[in-house]
Amino acid sequence: MRAGPSQEEIRRHNLGVLLRHVHLDGPTSRAELTTRMGLNRSTIMALTADLTAAGLVREELPRETGKAGRPSLVVRPESARVYVLAFDIGVDRLVAARVGLGGVVLDRREATRERGVFVMEDEVERLAAFTGQMLKNTGPDAVCVGAGAAFAGGVRRSDGFVRFSPNLGVADIPLGEELERRLGLGVPVAVGNDANLGALAEQARGVGVGCRDLIYLHGDVGIGGGIITGGQLLGGNGGYGGEVGHMVVNAGGRPCGCGSHGCLEAEVGERALLEAAGRFGPQIGRDAVRAVVDVADRGDVVAQEALARVGDWLGLGVANLVNIFNPEIVIFGGMLREIYLGAAAQVRSRITTDVLRACRESLRLRTPLLGEDTTLVGAAELAFAQVLADPLDALARVGS
Repeated sequence: MRAGPSQEEIRRHNLGVLLRHVHLDGPTSRAELTTRMGLNRSTIMALTADLTAAGLVREELPRETGKAGRPSLVVRPESARVYVLAFDIGVDRLVAARVGLGGVVLDRREATRERGVFVMEDEVERLAAFTGQMLKNTGPDAVCVGAGAAFAGGVRRSDGFVRFSPNLGVADIPLGEELERRLGLGVPVAVGNDANLGALAEQARGVGVGCRDLIYLHGDVGIGGGIITGGQLLGGNGGYGGEVGHMVVNAGGRPCGCGSHGCLEAEVGERALLEAAGRFGPQIGRDAVRAVVDVADRGDVVAQEALARVGDWLGLGVANLVNIFNPEIVIFGGMLREIYLGAAAQVRSRITTDVLRACRESLRLRTPLLGEDTTLVGAAELAFAQVLADPLDALARVGS
């Protein structure tokens, strides 16, 4: 028989659970933590004392209670002291942020990225420069507990090695290793697929809070997907799961950057929409997509037909995913937010026609609550994962 967990293992687990509550939900009273965690008051007091001593949280009296009797102390994350670095590496932009415990963005840098082949050394150098600028603004007692990066491509879960990225023109690059070396902060750098991290972010802090089954679709020239089922991210063997953009929806259709034809991203992506609207040219990116949606709203027939065509393919892809995974919610992020808003009727029509009634009865279609920062927030949460899993051990390793 396998031995049960030791008291120390239970304590470490409870420390992580308590810190996660405060990190995701913000300032929380001891009384509320007692109820949520099902522990007695003395245990909660001991746990918060440990986290306070480690500098991860602080306790203070509530500002106003409106109730008689001794108020319960409020536990607050030490957002200014404990932080991670978060990076979002997309086709069109590079973003770096310093994010405090509790999800507070303390500092941020962003730059436009010229489209073309991703030259790892050059792009990492730019992110390192952003990091250097942000670190100049940190307090003397501030502690970086990790770093995370969202990348538009297939990323090996074990070590942040990018295996493929058709829209950035690279394959087999050690992005996580290079970021860790160049930053030189002595903290681990975790790298994940942008759509996967977007799904986790919307579940943790966005429109999918409390949802155990959701699909997040992210458009950034191409299309990626993050699938959460039963509360867990569907990563697949190695971490490459969720590449829904390369699901073939139109056999023999438009060529795709992956080498196939008729993939969802080939039929629904930026280029497909702009070409159908007769607007593929110097103006590209989300502004160009928004422009098509805008003129369609104002009666441009060509733009309306383009959106209807692209929306129909998008609806077909979503219908397939809904039939397979039966999600509670599908979220359209990145460029797809604009396309969905302009073609919602076609998407919903496909779902009504092609999805099993039982699978669509409680289905919700939404856009991200976190807006354009969804994948950046996901990178931050990836970086916080280690300290939330074992707060004291993570801090000890950072300080060693």
